[in-house]
Amino acid sequence: MTIKRRKFIKTLAVAAVASQLPIARAYASRSRIKPPCLKPGDTIGLIAPAGIVDPESIEPITQKLATLGWQVKLGNHLLDRYGYLAGKDSDRAADVNSMFADKSVQAILAVRGGWGCNRILPLLNYKLIRNHPKIIMGLSDITALLLAIYAKTNVITFHGLTGTSTWNEFSLDYLRRILFNGEAVTMQNPTNTDLRVETIRGGTARGKLVGGNLSVLAAMVGSSYLPKWQHNILFLEDIREEVYRIDRMLTQLELAGILPQISGFVFGNCRQCDPEEPDKSLTLMQVLQERISPLGIPAWYGAAIGHIPDKFTLPIGVEVEIDATAGTIKMLEAAVK
Repeated sequence: MTIKRRKFIKTLAVAAVASQLPIARAYASRSRIKPPCLKPGDTIGLIAPAGIVDPESIEPITQKLATLGWQVKLGNHLLDRYGYLAGKDSDRAADVNSMFADKSVQAILAVRGGWGCNRILPLLNYKLIRNHPKIIMGLSDITALLLAIYAKTNVITFHGLTGTSTWNEFSLDYLRRILFNGEAVTMQNPTNTDLRVETIRGGTARGKLVGGNLSVLAAMVGSSYLPKWQHNILFLEDIREEVYRIDRMLTQLELAGILPQISGFVFGNCRQCDPEEPDKSLTLMQVLQERISPLGIPAWYGAAIGHIPDKFTLPIGVEVEIDATAGTIKMLEAAVK
């Protein structure tokens, strides 16, 4: 290789790195956006961005929210039906965009999950959302919506109750303290249930909290709708997945370079995930040990996260500290302003 050629290649490499600097600096300079806190009398917008909504479920939800001091506004396409989806993609996306644009709506709640949020991600108006930040909350398939909005806008989103969830006192306590009072709480499992902390690897770790439903997140790998992973705390949950499928999806996150970047790991609950033939299957804890322990990071299983009655309100994008031995998630800052 001649000296001139070496210089040319070096110049190209420097230019390539330099061309990426404005992008990296722009991303780094974007501060996270905290939505306004909830107040008595605020209006909650109900949306169905995924699966079909049972019309009979709406009145109990509105009554439940009314008893908590909120008013309710229904999405224009809330009760639409298109096959297994709650309306066509364009209409479900329009409801999300409309709720963010509507000045009379202070927060947005998904009625249920199912499937369909990934389909509407390219149709969302992320500039509008960034300019009109609001609390948006849900779980399960709503994971796609929460992660995409955070990734594209830096607006803090919330993994927690849906309209059809069990709104018990444990779940409501975290919702009030985090979304109403603006507290930086320490989350710990209830003592009166069978939720049991199982430490995968002990210790404490800090980072921004990101995650949600494992199946949904795995289906988003390779897209532009996932946030940065470096030094973050990843939380996951799932339902009705055989252990081998949990293994497959965690392996996908490892091969995609996601797991090696995180600083801490929390697995919530995996309901109805027992193997059909236990004598021919690894246990879920064996899979978690094999996939997570080699990372050398604090990690634990059994958090009050997922398709269970008692659940935390988890702010995606907020700095937290986890204690994998005690089984706690400590918020280091408020999630709302």
